[in-house]
Amino acid sequence: MTSARCHNLSLATARALLFFYTLAYSLSVVSTRPATFLEDFRITWSDSHIKQIEGGKAIQLILDQNSGCGFASKSQYLFGRVSMRIKLIRGDSAGTVTAFYLNSNTDTTRDELDFEFLGNRSGQPYTVQTNIYAHGKGDREQRVNLWFDPATDYHDYSVLWNHQHIVDYKNNEARGIPYPKFQPMGVYSTLWEADDWATRGGLEKIDWSKAPFYAYYRDFDIEGCQVPGPANCASNPANWWEGAGYRALNPMEARRYRWVRMNHMIYDYCTDKSRYPITPPECVTGV
Repeated sequence: MTSARCHNLSLATARALLFFYTLAYSLSVVSTRPATFLEDFRITWSDSHIKQIEGGKAIQLILDQNSGCGFASKSQYLFGRVSMRIKLIRGDSAGTVTAFYLNSNTDTTRDELDFEFLGNRSGQPYTVQTNIYAHGKGDREQRVNLWFDPATDYHDYSVLWNHQHIVDYKNNEARGIPYPKFQPMGVYSTLWEADDWATRGGLEKIDWSKAPFYAYYRDFDIEGCQVPGPANCASNPANWWEGAGYRALNPMEARRYRWVRMNHMIYDYCTDKSRYPITPPECVTGV
């Protein structure tokens, strides 16, 4: 592995849904296959609750009354794309959260891109909550009810991050809106209990009689500028994720994005007047 390494993952996901949802979607050194778990990741929380399967190509995350668990990338990255295939908890998963996110680990000035699956009562749809922190400012939650069952099979999930946008969150620094572009971020995932808020605002509690709960991950892939690494990597306009085809949604992706918002979005901070009597500027500018 070189310091300029890019990890190439299957693309097939969410350029058209919020800033990272499920729907089908170079540097000088590119790996053409997904990595095994231990190549690029380390366990950060409760190693007894993460099991490698399929020869290390996949992992099983476990949540029970003793503990949840989590893992993180060994390196940080500045711009690019991270993808994984995830199969969520089957059946009654109320009160659980399966999270997939990027974080700069810089406390009050942190940058963070959140992707959280909020568990459901059996028969109800999974909800995905997204959020973006830029220069320490977050509170940009959006929630969408998934229109498919993400627990019956693996689905691809990706985060695309370049100088222009994080899929639907555009770079509007010229209008005084913070945008994450200076701090490298690590890739994290956790499975944990959050029944004080996760399902119907905390009305639905976790049913521990259904434990242990299992989520599955495979096909780990990161393609981006590793930090520390070549100083000119992140500013290189030749990086594929900075190309013209990735600077904005194409017309078909924009139509799909609007369809999701119209039919499946259940919360948008942009329209929450109880929190924001004055509409946040990024919402006004069409982000």
